[in-house]
Amino acid sequence: MLIFKLAVRNVLRNRRRSLLTIISMGGGYFLLSIMTAMSEGSYNNMIDLFTRDHTGHAQVHMGNYLQRPSLYKTIPKPNGIIKQIQAMPKVMSVAPRIYAPSLAYGDNKSVPANVIAIDPDAEANTSLLKQKLKQGTYLKNGQVDGGYFPVMVGAGIAQTLQLKLQDELVLISQGIDGSIANDVFIVIGFVGNESSFERGNVYMSLAAMQSFINAQQQIHELAIRLQNPNQAQSFANEFQQKLAASVQTENLNVAPWQVIESSFFNSMQADKKGNYVSMGIIIFIVAIGVLNTVLMGTLERTHEFGVLRAIGTRPMGIARLILLESLLLALCSCVLGGLLAWPVNLWMAEVGITMPEAIDMGGILFDKLLGEVSWFSMGMPALVVIGSTLFVSIYPAVRAARISPLAALQDH
Repeated sequence: MLIFKLAVRNVLRNRRRSLLTIISMGGGYFLLSIMTAMSEGSYNNMIDLFTRDHTGHAQVHMGNYLQRPSLYKTIPKPNGIIKQIQAMPKVMSVAPRIYAPSLAYGDNKSVPANVIAIDPDAEANTSLLKQKLKQGTYLKNGQVDGGYFPVMVGAGIAQTLQLKLQDELVLISQGIDGSIANDVFIVIGFVGNESSFERGNVYMSLAAMQSFINAQQQIHELAIRLQNPNQAQSFANEFQQKLAASVQTENLNVAPWQVIESSFFNSMQADKKGNYVSMGIIIFIVAIGVLNTVLMGTLERTHEFGVLRAIGTRPMGIARLILLESLLLALCSCVLGGLLAWPVNLWMAEVGITMPEAIDMGGILFDKLLGEVSWFSMGMPALVVIGSTLFVSIYPAVRAARISPLAALQDH
C-alpha cells in the first residue's frame, strides 16, 4: 500500500508533465482503437458480403470435389446431413446445390452455361442471390403454366442470347446416368450484371435439375451460413470430426471460406499486414514519449532514490515503484482514450463513412466503410499501450534500482 501511495504522489508531483504524457498516450490509444475498429469492421463487412455473395461461410462436398469438380461426385440422400448441420448452434441456414455444365440455346445463338440447381427459400437465406434479381420474379419450386420448369438467367447469358422474360431456353447437358440431358425451360428472371458471379449461370429448382440430369436424391454441395464468418474454421473442424466418426459420411469434406476462397483470404491478410505497420509507427511514437517522461523523472529523483536505498529499500522495490508509476500513467491514458474512442467507434459502426464512389463487388454495391465496436477494438489498444509503456520503463527502473546510495547523495 505504501508503494502505491508513493507512486501516486510521484505522478502528481509534476502534474503538467504527467498530464501531457497521459494526453500523448491517450491519443495513441485513440488512434489505435479507431484504426483497429475501422480495419476490423471494414474487413468483416467485406467478408460477409463476399461469402454471402455465393460461397457461404462453409461448404460440404464429396471427396476432393472442391479441387477437381465432377458431375459424378455427389452427396447421396443429403437430408440427414442437412438436419445434422441445422442442429448445430452456430448455423443459420443450409443451401443444397447441384451443378451441371450445359449448353444454352436461344433463338439464333448458343452459349456455355453453368446450370445451378437450388432450393429457392434456403438459397435466399444463405446467399444474396434474391437481392441480385434485376428483373422478373424470383425462382420458385414447381412448374409454370404449360408444364415447363422456370429458370433465372445471368446477365451475360441473357445479353448474348437476347433473352426476354417468358422466353424459352433450351439446355443440353449430360445426365448423371450417362445419357444426354436436354429440356426446355421458361425464363422468369434475370440476376446480377455483366461483371458479377452470376453472369454465366442459369438457376433452376432442385426438382427441375433432378428431372433434367436424372440426379435423384443427389447434390454436389451444401453451402452453410453461420452466425459469424469468423466461426467458419472452428465449425469446419468440429463438423468434420462428426462426419469422420460415421462410416456413411466419412468421405465428406467440410471446408471453411478461407479455404474455398483462398486467394481472397490471402490478399486480405496481406492488406492487414500493411495496417500493422501504421499501428507500429503509432506505438513507437507513444513509447518514445513515455520513455522520455519516465527517464526524466528518474534522473530528477536520483537523490530521492539514493535516500531510499540508504534507509534499506531494496533495489527491486525501487524498480517496482518506477513501473507502478508508469502503469498508473498508462491506465489513466487508456481511460481517457477509451472515453474518446468509444462514441466515435459506435458512430462508425452504426453510420460509417460513405465512400465517394461505390465499389461493385459482384453485383453488390460496397458503398460504406463501417467500423466495429468489440472487445478487440477497445481492449487490444489498451494492452498495447500498457505493454509498450511497461517495456520502455524497464530501463529507467533498472537504472534507478542500481543507483549507489553514496554516489547519489554526493551527486546531490
